[in-house]
Amino acid sequence: MIGSLAMEADLRQPSRLRSILGQLTQHRLAFAGCLVLTLFLLCALLAPWLAPHDPAHLNLSARLLPPSATHWFGTDELGRDVLSRTLYGARVSLIVATAVVALSLALGVTLGMLAGFYGGFTDTIVNIYLGNAFLALPGILLAITIVAFLGPSLANLILALALAGWVNYARLVRAQVLSVKQREYVQAARSLGASDLHLMFRHILPNILQPLLVQAAVGMAAAVLAEATLSFLGLGVQPPTPTWGAMLNDARSHLFESPYLMFFPAVALALCVFSFNLIGDGLRDYLDPRTRMGEGL
Repeated sequence: MIGSLAMEADLRQPSRLRSILGQLTQHRLAFAGCLVLTLFLLCALLAPWLAPHDPAHLNLSARLLPPSATHWFGTDELGRDVLSRTLYGARVSLIVATAVVALSLALGVTLGMLAGFYGGFTDTIVNIYLGNAFLALPGILLAITIVAFLGPSLANLILALALAGWVNYARLVRAQVLSVKQREYVQAARSLGASDLHLMFRHILPNILQPLLVQAAVGMAAAVLAEATLSFLGLGVQPPTPTWGAMLNDARSHLFESPYLMFFPAVALALCVFSFNLIGDGLRDYLDPRTRMGEGL
């Protein structure tokens, strides 16, 4: 009976994840977010073929041209095509968001799992000392401090945002582990001689993936916005690599004479962040038992 409990807990996880993904496509707003995000992914992957011009090519004779058949989004103060730079800017934003969430998850899940599973001294170190130390400053200010110390670059930007964001994942995982580790199937696996590592990553982690998915979706939106903020301040990816935040910074001095310079990257940034938030809301609504019960009535 003990073995069947542990086996049942393991076998039901893949079907549960498939059910979540299937239900997510039925949530209209979340489905719209998936479509918008897919569009940005395609733009990022196919940018070399979709971009009509070289995003770094300077043409001072064609500077500050309004949108036209030749330059659909116009040109900036150096004659660079805004459409091409917007397409390539999607690459930077999505790369940063994916890398930041992956690193934050890896660090947060590991430390949160150890804190929740072992408790005591380990929990005090991770949750009290490390957690409170990284939460002493707002995340964006901590990221600015780290990037200013290490120097602006793509790698340093990703590292700074990951260090600023891992605490939320760690505390979420810790709270979930404290609840799940007392359940019957975990105790059954323990009584069968399963090691601590096996219990944590084979029995506990699959059962706390649901809230992590929601947190990761929201974290992607926050990472995109944070990257744009740091690039706007000149602490992100350096020129000539196009980023939406840097494009917004360059457009400030031409806001009234050429508002399209700010309009297109701002719309792209807003839609990208909005798509991640819609996906996160859809996941949250599906995973909330009260919402699911209400839909079934």
